[in-house]
Amino acid sequence: MIERDREFIVDVMNEEITYHILTFQNASQLENSDIFDNSLDPEQFYAFLADPGHEMVFAAIGTQIVGMASGNVMLHPDKQPAFFINEVGVSENFQRRGIATSLCELLMNVAREKGCQGIWLATESDNIEARGLYRRLNARETSGVIVYDWGGVMDD
Repeated sequence: MIERDREFIVDVMNEEITYHILTFQNASQLENSDIFDNSLDPEQFYAFLADPGHEMVFAAIGTQIVGMASGNVMLHPDKQPAFFINEVGVSENFQRRGIATSLCELLMNVAREKGCQGIWLATESDNIEARGLYRRLNARETSGVIVYDWGGVMDD
């Protein structure tokens, strides 16, 4: 079982990178980070933390947050839970050091601890870096999926 308050430490290029599973106790570390697309919305951040189906892991070098990955458990009435990886991001200056790989591996372990065997995500066909990451993680790439959205959720 994964301990939620445990740090995972990896030494990459002489920099100690710590990996954390987001909890109420360590959430304040993310408040001023620049790893998200937008500034944190305190109400949404609290709702994310409070929902047991939402998970986030993050990486830090010292006190600087350098990456995160998030996702959520998807429940179905007729099959086992699946896990959707919503977002993976690493600060530009810290890319290509294995941080995204480690974040994804940790997030997938958290998902499996929650009973999810099926794990999935989607990315743009021209996102070569992301597609390379997912191939390195031994993901199966599928085709023929068309995405529909409402309210502009797929806009940049």
